[in-house]
Amino acid sequence: MMNRSPQEDPIELVRAFRHRRILVIGDALLDSYLEGEASRLSRDGPVPVIEKTAEQRLPGGAANVAANLRALDADVYFLSIIGDDIAGTLLHEELRKRGISDRWLVSHPGIRTPHKLRILADGQHIARFDEGKAQNSLSLEECQQRILPHLETLYTCCDAVLCSDYCYGVLSEAMIERLGFLVEAHPKVVLVDSQALQRFHRFPATVVTPNRAEAQILVTQAGSPNQQNVRETEDLSGVRDLARHILDMLATEHIAITLAEQGVFLLNRAGQALHLPAHPITAVHDVGAGDSFASAFLLALASGGGIEEAARIGIDAAGIAVAKPRTAVVSHQELLQRVSLRSYIQAQQRNEKGVLQKLVSALEIEKLHGKKIVFTNGVFDILHAGHLSFLRQAKALGDVLVVAVNSDASARTLKGPGRPINSEQDRLALIEALDPVDYAVPFNEETAASLITQLKPHVYVKGGDYDESVPEAATVRITGAQLVILPLVGDASTSGMIERIIAQG
Repeated sequence: MMNRSPQEDPIELVRAFRHRRILVIGDALLDSYLEGEASRLSRDGPVPVIEKTAEQRLPGGAANVAANLRALDADVYFLSIIGDDIAGTLLHEELRKRGISDRWLVSHPGIRTPHKLRILADGQHIARFDEGKAQNSLSLEECQQRILPHLETLYTCCDAVLCSDYCYGVLSEAMIERLGFLVEAHPKVVLVDSQALQRFHRFPATVVTPNRAEAQILVTQAGSPNQQNVRETEDLSGVRDLARHILDMLATEHIAITLAEQGVFLLNRAGQALHLPAHPITAVHDVGAGDSFASAFLLALASGGGIEEAARIGIDAAGIAVAKPRTAVVSHQELLQRVSLRSYIQAQQRNEKGVLQKLVSALEIEKLHGKKIVFTNGVFDILHAGHLSFLRQAKALGDVLVVAVNSDASARTLKGPGRPINSEQDRLALIEALDPVDYAVPFNEETAASLITQLKPHVYVKGGDYDESVPEAATVRITGAQLVILPLVGDASTSGMIERIIAQG
């Protein structure tokens, strides 16, 4: 477990984002999207003709970081270099629309604004055109010298710094060195998100956030004698090796390796490691999700959060961003809602754990009095006569009947969208009110195997729509319980009942 900060309430942390002053240093890009529908083949060649339906310009790269921070209600100082060109003019406009000052954007006619143009047909990416990677070295050096004087002034004003390095030249060696001196003289939270972390090997960062591929490239390019000890595997043991090796290479306090749908792996200099899973997402659009993660992560740290809770908030933000198309930002309200929901679920789980512990103790007492414990589980969405008959038969198999009721989340997983019809609290209350039922308890898992292990009933009962290959069968055998399949009474089923109600309108 990571060391925790006294300020660990995620809701209060997100509320504290407002008006945090964040300095963003990095490469501003313009992201453009041309969308259309492919209707026929061209006469000029075997390529589709795409009828244009939409065109969108969005801040990209470090400019997307600045946009995310502003959407999260932070005050943003954005220090970058752009070209005196059409893409630069469009980027100025997009930043101003989002309330981000372009006062500290240094421009030059010899610079080309980095620009990524994505072409989509029928929702599918078919091509991307990039420009601005190769710059005139003299023009770039001139801009790098012009941008440095702004650094000390802005550093004095800010609460934290985010370095977003896409390797277009804004974070020059001189910039990294000067910022390092400022951090050592006046420490502040600094997050470094760089595609070339080796350039920050002496930099006193609070945390660096490479993805798995960037971490592997960094270790491979280092050519260290210990390089062979780093396993190129997809499991977390390989990620741990990468993190340890990178901490040896850099001066950062923490490393957070982002693992896409697998979440984030944290490691600090004390050797404390933690894997934080991500939220399951059905439709994934990962352009800019790392920027959303870094922005919320930094703001949580700047607001007094510990590294673990800050990373969880960053994962919350990334989970929102990947569900949106295009280069997306996450608003303060969206993040507050997501974090509030997570806090509510965690509170429920803590409460359920307490309820379960009390139930285990109560059943131990029942067993000491020679009582035979019968256990069953289900969704029990719309109670009907079949349910009551089943529970009466189950109770007749012993002395005490315990019924586990699926939570709303697990019921939705088992039964599909639109289910359950009735809430978890309502379903649990109705089951508790039935005469055959002695104890009722909610559970979040898809199967009751964990509950069987903890409660150790004498008999486990399921209805006749199952057979002896129920998912819990192995656990029942291990615990020494008896598995009983009771025949169904009539043809009553909740799913069938719902279908009839829908059909009758």
